[in-house]
Amino acid sequence: MKTTGKSAGGKRLLSGNEAIALGAWEAGVTYAAAYPGTPSTEIMPALAQYAGVVAEWAANEKVALDAAAGASFAGGRALAAMKHVGVNVASDSVMTLSYTGVGAGLVLVSADDPGAFSSQNEQDNRHYARFGKFPCLEPADSQEAKDFCRLAFELSEQFDTPVMLRSTTRLSHSKSAVEVQMPTEPRELGSLPPFERKPLKYVMIPAHARLRHPEVEARMRALTEYAETCPLNWVELGDKRIGVVSGGVAYQYAREVFAGFSFLKLGMTHPLPAGMIRDFAAEVDTLVIVEELDPFIEEQVRAMGFEVIGKEFFPLTGELTLARVREGALKAGLPIRGQSGVSGSTPQGEPASTRLDVPLRPPALCPGCPHRSVYFSLRKLKMLVAGDIGCYAIGVLPPFEEMDMLISMGASVGMAHGAKQAGCPDKIVATLGDSTFFHAGIPELASTIYNQGVTCTMILDNGTTAMTGGQDNPATGITLQGETNQMIDIESVVRAMGVEDVWVVDALDVKGVEQAIQEAIAIEDRPTVIIVYGACVFTPQFQRRAVVEVDPEVCNGCGFCFRVGCPAILKSDEIEAKTKRPKAQIDPLLCTGCTVCLQVCPRNAIFQTSEEEA
Repeated sequence: MKTTGKSAGGKRLLSGNEAIALGAWEAGVTYAAAYPGTPSTEIMPALAQYAGVVAEWAANEKVALDAAAGASFAGGRALAAMKHVGVNVASDSVMTLSYTGVGAGLVLVSADDPGAFSSQNEQDNRHYARFGKFPCLEPADSQEAKDFCRLAFELSEQFDTPVMLRSTTRLSHSKSAVEVQMPTEPRELGSLPPFERKPLKYVMIPAHARLRHPEVEARMRALTEYAETCPLNWVELGDKRIGVVSGGVAYQYAREVFAGFSFLKLGMTHPLPAGMIRDFAAEVDTLVIVEELDPFIEEQVRAMGFEVIGKEFFPLTGELTLARVREGALKAGLPIRGQSGVSGSTPQGEPASTRLDVPLRPPALCPGCPHRSVYFSLRKLKMLVAGDIGCYAIGVLPPFEEMDMLISMGASVGMAHGAKQAGCPDKIVATLGDSTFFHAGIPELASTIYNQGVTCTMILDNGTTAMTGGQDNPATGITLQGETNQMIDIESVVRAMGVEDVWVVDALDVKGVEQAIQEAIAIEDRPTVIIVYGACVFTPQFQRRAVVEVDPEVCNGCGFCFRVGCPAILKSDEIEAKTKRPKAQIDPLLCTGCTVCLQVCPRNAIFQTSEEEA
């Protein structure tokens, strides 16, 4: 049920992502789009629950931003949300939108991932704001996430610019109290006025771009002046021996470590308030800059002529934590909270280190995962594999260890094609998922077909965008609102592109998957495609079957079943007398009855229970 807005307000405990969604709704956003990607995924489902806004999943991040740009040009406030690497996908449009400016407010949410918890890199997207010459706002908690999002729309319209709202993993997923200001009247989606045609502004041919560039530079001068009085930047004067410049979540850690000292808290990190920084530096003895990832603020402050303590002590890589900031401060010889002569209460019972000694738990494919038979077969056939972004990236880890290259969404097909075109003698297979195929795989397959490539592409269709939490995509035909729409059939798309040799196989048929791979790679004069269909265990389409068991009288501890990498298969306490190896046993609580282990067992020691027994 959608929230209508009849409640007047109050406080709620919200994650940063939920707060961003609420801030957008309170700001009157009419359209929002995203491609799911951790840590940004939850923004769009949270926004979809509110009335008066159209919220959609897009095929990729560029599509999301393009649609948001169209809504903005048409006069509706719009938002596009994506993880940091998604901005790379959207960057073509990002850079030109800086020239066009906006119609109604346009906000780009970039959720960065310091520590690379769920990403292929740790890029710092503040650089995009500087590169594209548009403002960047960095909230430090959920309340600021909501408030900054509202202000971002106002700034976008005031300065005729897209605005980046930069979050990070910790902010996106942590919860804190937020003051909610719900509209007192129900909000319904209305119609916009007729489109105001402005070809000189919105149609960015070279002649128009040359006219718009001076406007961009004038806007940056105005924004730089605004930054000096921006309510998002403020000074907290305390002990002036240390002056800390910080923003975003890093500010929270710095505030704890340097409690009682002076702070310049930056909510707008591009453009920087140079005058405010100079005035602050003049007030303190030592200038310290605490920021996550790149020395974005630090380099600019150094360029102003100031000596600062920064990345030589505070890590350049990985997510900042309280412990890492404290460690950096101690290495720098700085006085910190709790030391003699430093104001601020001393933490009670605080351990010397926050590092926990816990056993490693590497990621694994879930019991019943439809990708299991694919990577088992690829390993058995000793294939060279170009991988992609998705759950199936786990194929690089034991026990499969069957992935040789992975860089970005959809790149598997292009990498496989390029390797063969360059003369790679190995048999090579590209693997990607259904959502990834629609995100960026289609153009790469089109290029392979067009250039007479000879690679085999395996599309692993599990009926969802599983890695980010089970979002729908064009292949499912289900919208973000749960409405059933037109499904786009992958086989039909592939055949329409000109691929003649297409196999559609059941992911839980191990022999069928292996046979399809063998037949496909045997064709060496044209591209081939294998579509492996099997529902993700977390989708309604997945059908749980009777569990399987191991017959301890037949099992000899060969360990072959462990090669399918299923968490439900365990080593028992019973040791086989001849092999001196533990026999297998299966946890009935984890087993989904997929039977992949049963199919690969060479001794037929695994059997399926009856439905009654299950």
